[in-house]
Amino acid sequence: MMRRPLDPLMKLQFNLTARLFAAVLSTAMAVALAMGVFSHLNLSRNFIGYLNEQAVNRLELARTSVTAGYREHGRSWDFLIERPELWGRLLRPLVPEAEMGAVKFGPADLTGATRRFTLFNEDRERIAGYAGPSERAVERPIIVDGLTVGWLTLTPIESVSPGAEKHFYDAQLRSGWIVGAAAVLLAGGVAFWATRRLLRPVRRVAEATHRLAAGDFQVRVPETEGDDDIARLSRDFNQLALTLHRNEAMRREFMADVSHELRTPLGVLNGELEALEDGLRRLDAQALRSLRGEVGILHKLVDDLHELSLADVGALAYRKAAVDLRELVGIAAGAFKERLHGSGLTLRLDLPTDPVMVFGDERRLRQLMGNLIENSCRYTDAGGALQISVQRQGRQAVIDVQDTAPGVDAEHLPRLFERFYRVEPSRSRRSGGSGLGLSICQRIAEAHEGRIDALASPMGGLWLRLVLPIHD
Repeated sequence: MMRRPLDPLMKLQFNLTARLFAAVLSTAMAVALAMGVFSHLNLSRNFIGYLNEQAVNRLELARTSVTAGYREHGRSWDFLIERPELWGRLLRPLVPEAEMGAVKFGPADLTGATRRFTLFNEDRERIAGYAGPSERAVERPIIVDGLTVGWLTLTPIESVSPGAEKHFYDAQLRSGWIVGAAAVLLAGGVAFWATRRLLRPVRRVAEATHRLAAGDFQVRVPETEGDDDIARLSRDFNQLALTLHRNEAMRREFMADVSHELRTPLGVLNGELEALEDGLRRLDAQALRSLRGEVGILHKLVDDLHELSLADVGALAYRKAAVDLRELVGIAAGAFKERLHGSGLTLRLDLPTDPVMVFGDERRLRQLMGNLIENSCRYTDAGGALQISVQRQGRQAVIDVQDTAPGVDAEHLPRLFERFYRVEPSRSRRSGGSGLGLSICQRIAEAHEGRIDALASPMGGLWLRLVLPIHD
């Protein structure tokens, strides 16, 4: 039976979980192992030194007891040879009685140091104690009345040997390993919880990304509270999905608008050609003018789309220099005098006496002004007026283009610069516009570090305000 390969998304989730779990757990194990090794070295070195130091202190106390025993039993070591059991009692230190001024034996040695004591007589003959003293044994003389009557030696610990210290060492080592193992288990539990807790939002984003890549632009992930990386990731993903959804909607709307704009003149051309072909219409100057007009509409639409596509990718050419807006606006308005007169519109120019200089492309700025005036010519009712003013406000140059009725409702003003957007019914396709002129104006204004806004005109129509930075 063939096994179905893992989904790439499942592989990603498994890899992230396994890697994070392994990282946390391995770190905890390394720390626990380091603690164990350090504790072992510390116990095997420092602890043995500590035991030897305590044994030497015990040796000093035992020498006092042995010396007292020697005096008490006739100044001879025969009592230990005859009664070896007295050796253990002698090694218990003498401590003073607090009340009676006498002495008494202290508690028995629990560290095992007395097991390594050896007693020699003055001739270095062993009398009692440890039978195999080492060459590194610590010696203390037994002096009575100024004479050395024997030697008490201590064999130091070379390594931990059986006894109380061995039990203590084993208990400490065992405790260390138990604590280390508990720390590893605790770290494993924390790592398991952390991988599930921390990676759950990441898995949700990964799943949503998979759906987003498949074309589901309406997918969203639950946003977590806080300002950490996980919370920002979920918010950024939702913003990305929303942007892609809007862009896709705009793309579809744009394609629908383009197809509609192309279909209208093409349909007229096709109808005119069929009428000429069937003999329903004569091929005369009027028919040619009609055909040429439709071709002109198509040519203008294609040119505008080309301009916008270049502006979107930043490839629209600009040759900037110092430009006098007063002169440029006067020339642009003069070019439309005949057109305005034919449309029954009155032109009012309000130009300053001093130059208003900006840094820009004269050809593109003239194109921008032409589109603004063309917009007023196309949509303003006959008998109305067009007013154009140029002024300087601080470090900005302001051009106002205002016309008379019909106006534009406030809710439509922010959308006038969208591609193919028209206000129905007054400013509609009946006027022959492609709906791209104001979009091109906005791109040109932005390329000159300026802006263009749409407002309601006090004259009853539309007020378009262009703001550009002054150039001295």
